[in-house]
Amino acid sequence: MKYLTFLLLPIILFANLRYESNHNNELKILESFDIEPSFLNDPTMNEVRSDKTSISKNQHFFTAMNNAYIFIPTIKNILNKNNIPQEFLYLAMAESNFKTKAYSNKSASGLWQFMSRTGKGYNLKIDSYVDERRDLIKSTKAASQYLSSLHKRFGKWYLAAIAYNCGGGRLSKAIDRAGSDKLSVLLDEDKKYIPRESRYYIRKIVALALIGNDEQFMLKSEYEHLLNRANAYSIATVKLSSGESLKRVAKILNMPLENLKKLNRHLKYDFVPPYATKYDVYIPYLKLAEFKQNYFEAPIKNIYRVHIVSSGDNLSYIGQLYGVPYKMIMDFNSMKNSRLKLKQKLIIPTHSNEKMKKVRKRFSYVVKRGDSLGSISEVHKISVKNIKSYNQITGSLIRIGDKLKLYE
Repeated sequence: MKYLTFLLLPIILFANLRYESNHNNELKILESFDIEPSFLNDPTMNEVRSDKTSISKNQHFFTAMNNAYIFIPTIKNILNKNNIPQEFLYLAMAESNFKTKAYSNKSASGLWQFMSRTGKGYNLKIDSYVDERRDLIKSTKAASQYLSSLHKRFGKWYLAAIAYNCGGGRLSKAIDRAGSDKLSVLLDEDKKYIPRESRYYIRKIVALALIGNDEQFMLKSEYEHLLNRANAYSIATVKLSSGESLKRVAKILNMPLENLKKLNRHLKYDFVPPYATKYDVYIPYLKLAEFKQNYFEAPIKNIYRVHIVSSGDNLSYIGQLYGVPYKMIMDFNSMKNSRLKLKQKLIIPTHSNEKMKKVRKRFSYVVKRGDSLGSISEVHKISVKNIKSYNQITGSLIRIGDKLKLYE
């Protein structure tokens, strides 16, 4: 028996040390949120934690972490620079599951799920070409500013997290009604000081942070490499000129286009906005040296198709031909109006090896007695508006013998 005890003693001691170490780590995580240690005993939080680590759910957790592997160090770095606890990384996970393209039924978008108005309030550009709520760096900087302002207002990080979910005004009213800003009071299930969603939300963030920092849980999985994230697996920012193509950049970097697009979901199309002299595009940090060595700016006419205007062309027809909005053609060619000139060269933002859209063949129709724009429209299945547009007709008057351009 003594011999057996002697053999088992190191194992028992190691297990106790491991438990003590993990417990201390959990307390540090709670401290980063300004939450009391007793919250580790919160039954609902532990239920969320248990659910997320169940066999059926932990794959979902690890998949989300693995998909964000390349940019998690960058997010943590931005949070750290703005004095935001790194555990707020898991607020982004709770919001979007680390999907930069995430879009909610309430029209919130991006990693941090900004509403359009809030995003614009933090200088995130949203237009026909970009939605910077999906820009993983700019949106994280905006979220850091927002969280800092909430922390300054409420004084505790768990309150900043709750306010991020339900709004500062609603939380202020809840604190006034409760007569306290203690988490245990605000989470009262009977009094319901804060919305049910917010009561779950703070528990979910804490549970995710505890799971993500549980070394033993990670080591038991096939994703233990997530514990060794290094800055080398982060991203770099490069400045690209107006209209530069992601397809071309991906080819220069010898990487799949889809991988480059995943880092640049803020671009609505696969190119830099035509109005931007220089614009931020993200590449894997490991590709930065290759970019500096091999990248060169090419004339935009060498990147895209060039269309030479012929008789009868208009922007609407050209746009249909190439599958490009006519407004985009105007933007790429710095056109102030839609007037075209014969043999004018237009840059069309579509790659030369892409198939053009099949459009209806244009033909002429000679106006006969009794014809009107309405009758011609009905017979040829083309709107009066388009007939007038194709033929520069301002009113509704047409004459016998007039030759009208139509489509079949």
